[in-house]
Amino acid sequence: MRIGIMADTHGFFDPQVAQHFAECDEIWHAGDFGTLRVAEQLSALKPLRGVFGNIDDQAIRDIYPEDLWFECCGVRIWMTHIAGHPGRYDRRVQQQLDRKSPQLLICGHSHILRVDRDKRHNGMLCLNPGATGHHGFHLLRTIMLADFADGQITALNIVELGPRGIRKPTEPNLIELGPWPITGD
Repeated sequence: MRIGIMADTHGFFDPQVAQHFAECDEIWHAGDFGTLRVAEQLSALKPLRGVFGNIDDQAIRDIYPEDLWFECCGVRIWMTHIAGHPGRYDRRVQQQLDRKSPQLLICGHSHILRVDRDKRHNGMLCLNPGATGHHGFHLLRTIMLADFADGQITALNIVELGPRGIRKPTEPNLIELGPWPITGD
């Protein structure tokens, strides 16, 4: 199953996303849609799972939860907007992880693309796809493509959509990270 992962659109729908997510089975948005229109545009492309972020209004919060726990191809996943990263989790997230850890944690908020393992939580994989929108301090706008099968991420790719603040289409850069085995119970 191929998944398009993104966050922090902040009201901007990049037409390149439709091209890169064309072969995806679902789109996962880790919060800060910015507008309900962006969620509608994404859900018109593929089935959409998402969580609200700190800038999202009540219309988005009425549809998307703060936390989304689910399974994909045998991988236990938790998606939330504000999580932090291994060694620097948000207090609410750390308390939850101390009770129950997923195999994969997906978040946004920082606008910083990250792929980390958390050895303290059974090797949990932590993904932050960076930001797709133009608001913020990030230099590049990014999305992720992940292939799931048999309890594993069999391929993980980063797509660089172009610099923040430049709204004309640029040639995207695909970075192939390869398989990322899922560990833990």
